[in-house]
Amino acid sequence: MAFGRLERTAGPQPMSDINMTPLVDVMLVLVVIFILTAPLLASSIRLDLPRAEGATPGAPPQSVTLVLDKAGQAYLDDVPLAPTALAERLAQLAGQRPDTEVQLRADAAVPYGRVVELMGAANAAGLRRIAFVADPAPTASPATPR
Repeated sequence: MAFGRLERTAGPQPMSDINMTPLVDVMLVLVVIFILTAPLLASSIRLDLPRAEGATPGAPPQSVTLVLDKAGQAYLDDVPLAPTALAERLAQLAGQRPDTEVQLRADAAVPYGRVVELMGAANAAGLRRIAFVADPAPTASPATPR
């Protein structure tokens, strides 16, 4: 009989292992949901299309690359051209295939007026489809402190 001393038992210890049962339950439910919805994502109309000789897929649209560097030099498919030769070559391309797409790549330091001149030359030649090519902007990660 000890006075002032109480018997102390060790309390519940914290569990150091992850309880896997709820995790497995959630994963199995997600698998079942994906199995059920996957057929719905495909086309629900099944067709047996007739065969025809004239039904070959068309050729992909032709495109040319028009580049304008810092110095203002224009390149058509990596070939440097003077303004008159560029206009003639664009007219020749428009004569062969008027649906040719011009992919315009211009340096950021080039004045806007020069870019508009190239667009006007392509439009005057008969090429109406112009695409602007740009690099994607870098995305800032949310963990980066400012």
